[in-house]
Amino acid sequence: MPRPRSRIGFLGPHATFTEQALRTLPESEDAELVPLPGNPPVLRAVREGGVDAGCVPIENSVEGAVPPVLDGLVEEPPLVIVREAVIPVRFVLLGRAGTTLAGIRSVASHGHGIAQTRGWIAAHLPEAEVRVATSTSEGAAQVARGEADAAVSSPLAAEQHGLEVLADDIADNPGAVTRFVLVTRPGTPPPPTGHDRTTLALTTENRPGSLLGLLTELAVRGIDLTRIESRPIKDRHADYWFHLDCSGHVADPAMGEALAALHRRCDRVRFLGSYPRAVGAPEPVEGVGAPAVPLHGADAAAYRAAAEWLAGVRNGEWT
Repeated sequence: MPRPRSRIGFLGPHATFTEQALRTLPESEDAELVPLPGNPPVLRAVREGGVDAGCVPIENSVEGAVPPVLDGLVEEPPLVIVREAVIPVRFVLLGRAGTTLAGIRSVASHGHGIAQTRGWIAAHLPEAEVRVATSTSEGAAQVARGEADAAVSSPLAAEQHGLEVLADDIADNPGAVTRFVLVTRPGTPPPPTGHDRTTLALTTENRPGSLLGLLTELAVRGIDLTRIESRPIKDRHADYWFHLDCSGHVADPAMGEALAALHRRCDRVRFLGSYPRAVGAPEPVEGVGAPAVPLHGADAAAYRAAAEWLAGVRNGEWT
């Protein structure tokens, strides 16, 4: 029998930046792409088995993390990231045929789209009401339905919804990029490529030095911390999940030892995946300014030598 097509959920409707990112991933080939009404519904559909995987935005170079996604990743049952995509975000102003800037009284878009074009909107549409939609493409759909006069969206949404581009490249920061991740239910991580990222979420006691202790476990092993975010734990006042991105793979000796050390230190450790870094993602820091690396190195050979030395110590055979 032919193998059934995989189903991948994404922040819909069609023509969102999320769909654009998803279509750059090999997993999207021959898969059924399922638009869903928001990031939490995408994560929920993966957990419940309605789709085999889900694509969601996790951070933007201008606005930072996407809080509903960070919060959703630490809910139960667990999910893991298996791949990422980084794409430039180009915003345009869309409207129905015949619309002029002078005639626009309302503008719809996703919150991140609004935030990244706030200066342009203030300068060119100072009287317009700004409305938050579930996605940039949904903002375009609202314009097509006559519910808003204009939308901040992607160029792809113009064709999808039969709209005209009223203004091009309206982002306040033209070089902005957004990082998207593909999540699945837990399984064996993708094999290491030598250019990988590991994502974790940790909780620890709220006392002086706790966070420093966690970060030290990474620094002394030469692991580059590329992102850290804190999110409040909903049922524990003044306690937080710390979300970390690190260079390296769980199969690497240094990363494995660091994870084991964090497991000893933390209340909870959520392994959220080891996966290839996307093309265009920043490279780990090396050389001057890099984290403190052990004197004898942090590569696999150094860990093997250290393990052999420790075994000798335990057997009374060291030199």
